[in-house]
Amino acid sequence: MTPPRLTDDEIAARLLGSHWSRQGAEIVRDIRLENFDEAVMLVDRVAEIAQSYNHHPDILIHGWNMVRLSLTHHAAGGLTEVDFDMAARFDALIEQFSH
Repeated sequence: MTPPRLTDDEIAARLLGSHWSRQGAEIVRDIRLENFDEAVMLVDRVAEIAQSYNHHPDILIHGWNMVRLSLTHHAAGGLTEVDFDMAARFDALIEQFSH
């Protein structure tokens, strides 16, 4: 079952004070890591979380130490509560990589 799409107001409220920004129908977060190995380790852990949700973000490693995560729910045609739940899980994971 596809979750309901959030309204613009609901999305704006969930983004307040977060590390995520809205870009169209997606929320995006850029993460700077110490090195390429950490970037790959983060991506591997993000993939594990995504598999547990059966909902997969777009993931980009760029530069040698930057990761961009983008979330949207394609079936819902925009952002849902699932995207923000996953974003919170990713935030907790990213904190483990902070130095």
